[in-house]
Amino acid sequence: MEPKQIREGYLVKRGSVFNTWKPMWVVLLEDGIEFYKKKSDNSPKGMIPLKGSTLTSPCQDFGKRMFVFKITTTKQQDHFFQAAFLEERDAWVRDIKKATKCIEGGQKFSRKSTRRSIRLPETIDLGALYLSMKDTEKGIKELNLEKDKKIFNHCFTGSCVIDWLVSKQSVRNRQEGLMIASSLLNEGYLQPAGDMSKNAVDGTAENPFLDNPDAFYYFPDSGFFCEENSSDDDVILKEEFRGVIIKQGCLLKQGHRRKNWKVRKFILREDPAYLHYYDPAGGEDPLGAVRLRGCVVTSVESNPDGRKSEEENLFEIITADEVHYFLQAATPKERTDWIKAIQVASRTGK
Repeated sequence: MEPKQIREGYLVKRGSVFNTWKPMWVVLLEDGIEFYKKKSDNSPKGMIPLKGSTLTSPCQDFGKRMFVFKITTTKQQDHFFQAAFLEERDAWVRDIKKATKCIEGGQKFSRKSTRRSIRLPETIDLGALYLSMKDTEKGIKELNLEKDKKIFNHCFTGSCVIDWLVSKQSVRNRQEGLMIASSLLNEGYLQPAGDMSKNAVDGTAENPFLDNPDAFYYFPDSGFFCEENSSDDDVILKEEFRGVIIKQGCLLKQGHRRKNWKVRKFILREDPAYLHYYDPAGGEDPLGAVRLRGCVVTSVESNPDGRKSEEENLFEIITADEVHYFLQAATPKERTDWIKAIQVASRTGK
C-alpha cells in the first residue's frame, strides 16, 4: 500500500554536495520526505526517511536566512529546508513532527484532534506570539520614526514591544517581557534597526533587547527601510515597499526573453499595490516588480505558447502598461487565492 501524501509545495533546500540553495518541489509522506527538481518530474531527486529522525525549528545555522528548519536522520545526515514565510514553515514543521510521532507509535497520520489534546503548552509559543504582534488591529503599531536625521519606516520602539506584552498579559512584568523579547530577537522574529539596537545585539549586554524608546526594531517581513539623504529616484523606488504585505509564497514565473519557467518567491503589497518577486534561494533585493494599479488578472487554460494545459493552474497579469506576466500556481485553489488577492490590491492600492 502506497504511503499517504500529507503535504506538498515548494521549499528551498540546501544541497548536500555543493551546499547551494535551490527551490525544490517537496512532498511529505507518512514515512518520509521526497523532493523533486520540478513538480512534473516522475521520480524524486532524493528521499529522507522520517523514522528515528529529529527536527530542529527554527534553525539559526545560516545567519540571515529565515524560516529554516533542519531534519537530522538516524545516519546523522542533516537536511535543511527554507520556507517562504513563517506560517508556511510552521505548517510543515507541525506535520513532520506529527508524522514522525505516528511512526514511533505505530499509528496512522490523521489531522483530527481530540478534546484531550487541546492543552495550552507550558512554554510560550514564540511563533504564535509573533503572529499576534503582527495583527493589524490588535498588534504592535508600525510607525515611521525619525532619529539622527534618518527616517525608519515600518518599525517600533523597544519600549512599545514591552508595553504590548504587558498590556496583553503575555508576561507578568517588564523584566519577564525583556526576556521574551530577547528570545523573539534571537529567533529572528524581531530585527534591530538603528545603531543603538544593533550595538546591543552585537555587544556583551545581558539582554540583547532594549526596553528603550530610542531603540528601534521591525518585523522581518514588514517592508522596513531606512531613508537618509535619498535622491528622488531612490524615494520613488522605496515607495514600492511602503505597502502592507497581504500575501506571499512561491509560484512559477515565465521569463519574458527565454520563455523558461523558474520558481520565484512573490510578495504582494497593497497601498501602493506591487507584486515583487525574488530568487527563493537567497537575496534581499527583488528581481523585479509588477505595478498592479489598474491591472487585469485572470486564469488561462493554455500556456503562452498556445499548447493546451488544463491542469497547469496558469494565470496572467496584464498591467496598465500592457505588460503580460504568466504565472503558475501549484493547485487550483492556490491560483484562485492569488487571483482574488491581486484583484483586491489592484482596486484598493495606489
